[in-house]
Amino acid sequence: MANETVICTYRVRPDGEADFLELVGRHWPLLHDLGVVTDDPALVFRSVASPPTVVEIFTWLYEGFSRASEHPDVLAIWEPMEQLCEERDGRPALEFPHFEPVALAR
Repeated sequence: MANETVICTYRVRPDGEADFLELVGRHWPLLHDLGVVTDDPALVFRSVASPPTVVEIFTWLYEGFSRASEHPDVLAIWEPMEQLCEERDGRPALEFPHFEPVALAR
């Protein structure tokens, strides 16, 4: 099995943006300390338009997600992150599609 890159999309409530960004700032470092993600730091982006949408991109090590989802320190970040997000424009509050690399011919 291969590592999987996740592109997390968070539709953050406007009144929760500062708290959310504080949590996302601790998210990848904790996952890295637990050894469940690669050494490549997470990329974090914020939408230019409001209300805020935050995208976080990082790569799980094999079975990293399942290990992280059982760790109380991770859940202590994930649960409040979820509470700071909202459904918007017919889209869920949070989305976590996983991707694998594609080798392109050159």
